[in-house]
Amino acid sequence: MTADLPTYLTTKEMADLLRVKERKIYDLAAAGEIPHSRATGKLLFPREVVLAWIENASEAPTSEGTRPAVILGSHDPLLEWALRESGSGLAAFFDGSLDGLDRFEQLEGVAAGLHMIQDEGWNTELVSRRFRFRPVVLAEWAWRDRGIIVSPGNPLGIGSIADLAGKRMVLRQPQAGSQHLMERLFAEAGIPVPQGAPVARDEREAALAVLDGRADAAFGLAASARQFKLDFVPVCEERFDLLVSRRDWFEGPFQALIAFTRTPAFADMARTLGGYRVDGIWTPRFNGA
Repeated sequence: MTADLPTYLTTKEMADLLRVKERKIYDLAAAGEIPHSRATGKLLFPREVVLAWIENASEAPTSEGTRPAVILGSHDPLLEWALRESGSGLAAFFDGSLDGLDRFEQLEGVAAGLHMIQDEGWNTELVSRRFRFRPVVLAEWAWRDRGIIVSPGNPLGIGSIADLAGKRMVLRQPQAGSQHLMERLFAEAGIPVPQGAPVARDEREAALAVLDGRADAAFGLAASARQFKLDFVPVCEERFDLLVSRRDWFEGPFQALIAFTRTPAFADMARTLGGYRVDGIWTPRFNGA
């Protein structure tokens, strides 16, 4: 019975619990894949934390396996550019923050970009609940200016979220972090989310919907507005993070991306795009194990 387990398990007790050899427990601890602590050099495993880890692992893929060299999740113009210019060999499949988390959990990529607002801030709460005790790290990519993209000169005089009531809006797919944030802000402003509006699947498409007249406004990035010479009404600054497989963090492709972000070319592009703060790039926001 788990209730009979001591507060801290030894390596042997942990091996007996998992029905594996003690050598396997040492290997898991060395790889950071099992929660543990050390007292006077001796491995100890906190009972409650270990039981939660076992329960979490039972709901997840049984092995990390080999992940394809793909970045999943939310679209970010600076990230998309850096993947191409860094020569990392990493491909991209951007279809929303939550889509990226689902695919990342199914081992479909080495990392996933996200910007999900939670009660306690950006991303960390969601990731810590879903990927606790998994070999992953959540690292900051950038802070981005998000707001309302409008036509040049802002002919409808839109100055706030409340002013979007009755306007032709472009929406995002349900899995997109920007859609979740927009719905939250609309609820706070006491206005309904438009129904039947066109859906844009990335930041570029959202801006193009305004540029070609299909929408009066889009909830998008300052960088996208600037790219298409559209006007921009700032609403908030959001944190965009990358959830990365710890194993793949140290592999050549991802290290090439990290190295490129430390070059003057990367800093110059962040300034050119506009609406980015990258001074905290790669700051750890969550460590899974």
